[in-house]
Amino acid sequence: MTHLPTPDKPLRIGTRASPLAMAQAHMAMAALMAAHAIEAAALEIVPMTATGDRIQDRALAEVGGKALWTRELDAALDAGVIDVAVHSLKDVETLRDARFFLAAMLERADPRDRLVVREGIAAQMIADLPHGARLGTSSPRRAAQVRRLRPDLDAVLLRGNVATRLAKLAAGEADATLLAAAGLDRLGMHDVGAVQAAETMLPAASQGAIGIECRADDARTIALVAAVDHAPTHLAVAAERALLAALGGDCRSPVAAYARWQADGTLRLDAEIFSEDGADHVAGHVIVTDAGVVEALGRRLLAEAPPSVRRLFTP
Repeated sequence: MTHLPTPDKPLRIGTRASPLAMAQAHMAMAALMAAHAIEAAALEIVPMTATGDRIQDRALAEVGGKALWTRELDAALDAGVIDVAVHSLKDVETLRDARFFLAAMLERADPRDRLVVREGIAAQMIADLPHGARLGTSSPRRAAQVRRLRPDLDAVLLRGNVATRLAKLAAGEADATLLAAAGLDRLGMHDVGAVQAAETMLPAASQGAIGIECRADDARTIALVAAVDHAPTHLAVAAERALLAALGGDCRSPVAAYARWQADGTLRLDAEIFSEDGADHVAGHVIVTDAGVVEALGRRLLAEAPPSVRRLFTP
């Protein structure tokens, strides 16, 4: 029997303090309340500022990679300051410390990107942007995809949370940017930007997915959290993350991976890897039946890739 949290001993939910992360923590809280018929007082959100939120002027690869988003939450979870940590899984390292266990994923939101342009520019698609326009992004994937589609565009560094990036766009630091549709929707910005087709801009692995981690030795909390797991999302995102592991991809690697359930009940995984400038790329897909199929896709992509692409991956 799962022992439920109470107002006297609430479940402490750790999260980054950014508006989007807080919105996602409240989504996790609402799911747990509904699954266990518990009141809000039995749950406590514990926000903290991640190192990645404090560093705004450099690319993640220069200052420590994805660990900058998880370091503070990991320390708090390991020390027992919080009981669970809620993550945007796109920002979580592929290979995690064995002390932590990903107990649940909430149902995935729209995994696609949206193109957002500054005032004075009319564009719905990458192809519509003016010649030589500056597209701001901190994502190697997005930069490579944009450069492949439009070599004339200038990909410039643009970092920060959603509000910060939109403010920088309005200030003229870039002419356009790409933001995750899921994040915009979770912030209530349903009308901001134009959705880019997955066939044109294949999403990042785990984009749109929220994960809830527990301590691996905390069976009680794992059982509690497992009740809100959305199995189709978990299987699809696990396949994407397994591909990243097979490729040896990190925050410097331009890689896109998207697993989707098809009408016949099969899970199709599409993947692309790029050179930094997008000029070279390799693409492939598989029907996921087991981990071996995903690993084989990763090996095949690397075997077919030219040196300009392969050097960015270390399997």
